[in-house]
Formats: sequence, C-alpha cells, structure tokens
Amino acid sequence: MIRFLSLVLALIALAAVPAARADEDGFLMYGGPIYVGAVGGQSNRPEALVVRGDIIVFTGSLAAARARAKGLPEIDLKGAAAYPGFVDSHVHLTGVGLREMTLNLDQVTSIAGLVEAVKVYAAANPGDAPIIGRGWIETHWPEGRFPNRADLDAIAPNRPVILERADGHAVVLNTAALKLAGIDGSTPDPAGGQIERTPEGEATGMLIDTAAGLIEARLPPMSMATRREALQRAVALYAARGWTTAVNMSTSAEDVSVLMALAAEGKLPIRVDVFMTPEDSDEVLERGPYEDATGRVRVRGVKLYVDGALGSRGALLLKPYTDRPETSGLQIAEHDATIAILEKAKAVKAQIAFHAIGDQGNRLVLDWFEEVLGGDRDEARALNWRVEHAQILDLKDIARFARLGIVASMQPSHAIGDLYFAPSRLGPNRLAGAYAWKALLDRVATIVFGSDAPVEVGDPRIEFYAAIARKDLKGNSGPGWHPELAIDRPSALSAFTLTPSQVGGGDCGVLVQSCPADITVFSQDIMAIPAADILKVTPVLTVVGGRIVHDGR
Repeated sequence: MIRFLSLVLALIALAAVPAARADEDGFLMYGGPIYVGAVGGQSNRPEALVVRGDIIVFTGSLAAARARAKGLPEIDLKGAAAYPGFVDSHVHLTGVGLREMTLNLDQVTSIAGLVEAVKVYAAANPGDAPIIGRGWIETHWPEGRFPNRADLDAIAPNRPVILERADGHAVVLNTAALKLAGIDGSTPDPAGGQIERTPEGEATGMLIDTAAGLIEARLPPMSMATRREALQRAVALYAARGWTTAVNMSTSAEDVSVLMALAAEGKLPIRVDVFMTPEDSDEVLERGPYEDATGRVRVRGVKLYVDGALGSRGALLLKPYTDRPETSGLQIAEHDATIAILEKAKAVKAQIAFHAIGDQGNRLVLDWFEEVLGGDRDEARALNWRVEHAQILDLKDIARFARLGIVASMQPSHAIGDLYFAPSRLGPNRLAGAYAWKALLDRVATIVFGSDAPVEVGDPRIEFYAAIARKDLKGNSGPGWHPELAIDRPSALSAFTLTPSQVGGGDCGVLVQSCPADITVFSQDIMAIPAADILKVTPVLTVVGGRIVHDGR
C-alpha cells in the first residue's frame, strides 16, 4: 500500500492537467462532502473536483475548480456525498440477472411459503417446462428443516421443480426432477457432493454442492439471448445501486462473450473484472490476464472451490459440525489437480480466487498457495491470489494471510445473515475466528469486500453497514457474535474502493488528479451518519469513466 500511495502522490505532483478541448465533455462536482479516499484522508476533503473526458483533472477549492472547468456543466451535490467508485469484489452477475427473471424465493419465510410461491408461479406459467427458482434459506424458518421432495410433490407432482438455495451450494428437487436427473436410492454421491437421504436410503430431494450437477446436466443449456438479458439486467441494476465495478466470479466463456459484446456496443455501464470457471480457464492460464478493446471487461484469472457453504454443512471444518457431529463438510478440490492449475497461473501471472469457507478449507488453500509460492510474500502480493469468503478461520491461520501475502476477499453481509445459524453449526469456541475482518486487519492482512450476490442482495449500503455494525438489518446481534470484529468506516471504505483497485491492478480507487473518474454518490454521508441510517440512503449518482451511468436526482 505504501508503494502504491507513493506512486499516486507522485502522479499528483508531476502529472500535467490535460489541455481542454472544445469537443471534450466532463463536469465540475461540488456542494457536498467529497471523500478522495485513502490519499488525503477525511481531514483533507476538497470542495470540488473537475472531470474531463474519463479522468479527474483537478481536486481542490471551488473557486480554483471553476477556473479549471470553464465551459463544463456543474453538478451541485446539494449535500449528497461523493466517494471513489464502490467495487463489489465478489458477485455472480448472471445469477443476479436470472434472479430477476425466474422464481425469486429470497423473501420466503417458511416451507409453507415456499410451497405457495411455487404454486402461484406454476399457475401463472403453465406448461411442462421445469420450474426453476432460487433464493430460499431455511435457517430461520419455523419448520426448522430443509424442504424436501414431498413438500413440492404436493403442488407439482408431474412437473420438475428445481429450487436452488440462496448460497448456491444446495438445491431441492421434487420427485419429477429427481427422475429427470436419474437419481434414486442407488445413485452414489459424487465426489465433493452429497445426496441427502432418508433413514431408509431414499433421496429426500436435497442435493449438496457437486451433487447439484446431476440435475444441471439434464437441463437444456441457457440460450445466448437469455444470458444476454440476464447480464444486461444485472449490470443496469448494479449501476443503479452505486457500484462502478463488479468482480464476476465463476464466469463462463459464454458470459465473457456477452459482456465483451455489450461493452463494444456501449451497453456495459460498469467495469467488469472476470474470474473464469476452471472449465473455461484455458485461455487465461495460457496467456495471463487480458482485456477487451474497451477496457471495460478484464479477465483476471480463474475461480476454484475447495469446499461448500456453512448453511448446507458443506463447508470443510477441522472438527465436526456441532449440530451434526457425523460430518465435517465436503472437500471439493484435490491436491494434485489444484497444484497443476496454480503452477500454470503462477507462470503467466494469472490471479487465483479460491472459494474457502470452513477453517479446514481455508487451511488447505493457504497450504497449497504456500507450496506453490514457497512462502514468497512479495511474489504473492504481486500476483494478488485471493481466498474468497475466508469465513471461518482457525486463530492460528489468521496471521498467515498477512505473512503469505494472500488477499482475504470477504462479504460483510454473510456475517449478519449467518448469525442466525452459525452458532449452532460451529459452537461458541469457533466464532472468534468467524467473519474476522478486524482480526485480519490488525495483522495487516489485505481485505477486499463484496456481496456474493445473488447469495446476498448485492447492495453496497447493506455491505457497508454490516462491516461497521456487525448487526442484522434490525440492529440485532447474537450472543458471542464478537462485536469487536467490526471495523471502522475508513477501513470499510478502503475495502470497497482503494484496496480492490490495488488487488485488481488498476483504477486508482481514489478521487485524485489523473485517476479514472469512477464516483459513487449517496444522498447522505455514510462516513458520518448513524449506522442504521446508512440503510436508508439512496444512490444519487454513479459515474464510470467520467460518464453518468445512473442519475437518481
């Protein structure tokens, strides 16, 4: 970070302001708090900034800004607050769009509600096509259990029903969908997955982690038209929420093709950094990181999985689950195949984003990173290899992130959602290393924040609030939830702005001269208002590369 800030400060001192041209557009922004980011700090906020073309050309007093901005329109913030562009460092954009296009179950509060939602959807969408939905999560339901095929058979006995859990690591099928998948009592569990069964050995309808592939393989592939619509919806929604960059995880080659086409057509409002699925990673593992002609779509590396999710008990733990002592979770990745991928990535300087949630899963990933990088912290920091989620850490492993130079890519909203079930899954002793943002920062580890949408909502206000409050959206917290692991607001702002830029290789992440004009404006100052009020602010403006891509004024 010190080297990066030195470079930025040198640019500020040395870079000449580009000469104005008659055909060059831009604007002057003033009239509210302007947070430049880590450079300058809160005590040195400029009165105004000037944008010409796609970069910031001046920050300072309003009088000096007006002298530099002759002929440009003025944007009066009227008390709204401007920040460096917010980056969602972990999102699944296709899933975000599909959530808006299919049966959305994220508001369901019981199995009875789930069944009713399917019944209503089936009536509104008659036919034989499978009913596909996503977003349910049972941890706070009154029934206290997973849904099963019998629940769904009651309202859809003949039409396949496939409902994905919010975390994407489990799916429930009715009997018709189980038949479509070819699953019966004799079907073996796939490696890294589990078919939940009754005591008599019959499939309940719940498929965990890689077992979901058994039904996915029987569904028709998504059309390019559907994929395009999903991605268009997602990026438009993200611009409207105030995100300027989305780091898209587990991206297919088809998704990259659509994103690059949208960028070429001028229809991609935000920047998208891409981590490929292992199946579609050959190009980036051969040539290293690359981008499209517009620079809006940048392929960074490959996303891998070592385990599943905590809610579905697929996260790999060092010791058994407290509420299910017969299991310690699922290991998805294997050593030899993983090391081969890591070696390829190292050779071409591609990034690795490795999903790890359980403490054993995180330890394995750190072990494998150390094996390939030899513990060379400088090389690790140059490559910016990442652990996605890093949710449950053994206390002995927290310091390893900093020592090894590994990025912890975390999602604050997971902590305020998981507080309803993590204590029962983990017991009290393991909670000290759960969602341990402050502990990692205290050991000078690098942290970037995101949302993991559509697992979560994908709203920067919720994520910022969760990071600093460590309470649910009603202000509640559970016993033993370690409020001391919340972080302060400047650290949270950096984790959404400056640090993602450092880790991603490039858009400054601060509002200073010569940096790209990526700006997020909220109706109130989230650095100063009470924490609960952060959830009530509205995204006023989103600016990407000097262009207003969302205007909520």
